[in-house]
Amino acid sequence: MEVDRRAFLKIAGLSGLLALGGTAAFKLFAPGEVDAAMEAVPLTEAKQWAMVVDMQKCWAKQKEGECKDCILACDYVHNVPRYGDPKDAIKWIFEEPYEDTFPEQQREFADENLKKLPFLLLCNHCTNPPCCRVCPTKATWKREKDGIVMQDLHRCIGCRFCMAACPYGSRSLNWVDPLVEMKDRDPRFPYNPDYPVRSKGVVEKCTFCDQRVDRGMTPACVVACKKKNVNALTFGDLTDKDSNVRKLIRENYTIVRKPQLGTGPNVFYIMRGNYA
Repeated sequence: MEVDRRAFLKIAGLSGLLALGGTAAFKLFAPGEVDAAMEAVPLTEAKQWAMVVDMQKCWAKQKEGECKDCILACDYVHNVPRYGDPKDAIKWIFEEPYEDTFPEQQREFADENLKKLPFLLLCNHCTNPPCCRVCPTKATWKREKDGIVMQDLHRCIGCRFCMAACPYGSRSLNWVDPLVEMKDRDPRFPYNPDYPVRSKGVVEKCTFCDQRVDRGMTPACVVACKKKNVNALTFGDLTDKDSNVRKLIRENYTIVRKPQLGTGPNVFYIMRGNYA
């Protein structure tokens, strides 16, 4: 049975908000407040967009109470489906423990507290993305102008070659039809009518909010984090020595995921010594 685009979008965006705590999600993105939540300083052009993640700030905020605002914002803007069953999870921004995030960094005498803490993960928008090389339909490609690794939800045929090639687990296949999962969701929750339809059998992932960046807007996760006064996520041009991301990388010890693979990740993690 076919469903028109408007009907699909009306039900598509509800899942992520409900799965991550319906009341909090509705409060964060209540009608009339969505634009305010997404306000950001206009971006300029970049040759390579990058993200710096300061987990120390994120953990400090979570000590005050659970904070998932960056995930909620991403889910809202992209209508990310949440199926409930972990094996069907769609991952744009997600959390994994230290040992799975940095397996090459495992040391016998590492801080025990560090091993227990969750890390925020997303597509690394690699300099040399292996996912792009294996896609037979060019549904995933790297933009020459700014280095964002894109994903075309309409061109994807669901072969999963890109998922096999990605060493970071940053891609997800819709094993379940989003319409089936979302048709009974509460219509009071907001949705984003501006993001394209996906269907069963399509791979998706973080795109650094390319649709926002192209309008001079900061990625939704960064804006939501700033709105909460956490400021754990910083987005900027890696090739600009005076950019905010370069300043953070210059002034802090940072690491990337699986550097030995030569993919050139453009998501950096600030590491500090106190993980209590």
